Amino acid sequence: EDIWAAVTRPDRMAGWIGTWTGDPASGSVSFLVSAEGDVPAQEFDVLACDPPRSLRVRADGGGGWELTFALTQNDGATTFEFGHVIDDPASLGMIGPGWDYYLDRLVAAESGADACAIDFDRDYYPALSEYYEALLRRS
Repeated sequence: EDIWAAVTRPDRMAGWIGTWTGDPASGSVSFLVSAEGDVPAQEFDVLACDPPRSLRVRADGGGGWELTFALTQNDGATTFEFGHVIDDPASLGMIGPGWDYYLDRLVAAESGADACAIDFDRDYYPALSEYYEALLRRS
């Protein structure tokens, strides 16, 4: 439940990625990424939600990104699986490092570290782009 809260509650998400407003029961929310500077809010459709186990959302614009979160528990440990349906494989070199960055910010925020100390330009992009592009070439 704690991990679920970290990836779904606006007050907990604010420390690592952004926040959302609206009523998820309506089928959509407005999501504002705060970790990237001056980016406008974007509407996300809630496609499926089974708290505290899974969530599937799709961005209304911006390429129609579809994201999934799934949490499973086994022997007292929780596994967090994140998925992103990528429509344009050529974008993997940018999207992959971006999610590494955000998930590292999540870990930092939840462990009490300063998520703002994590530097996308220095440590993630373009540093990890080749790794993700190589994954694409292998498939």
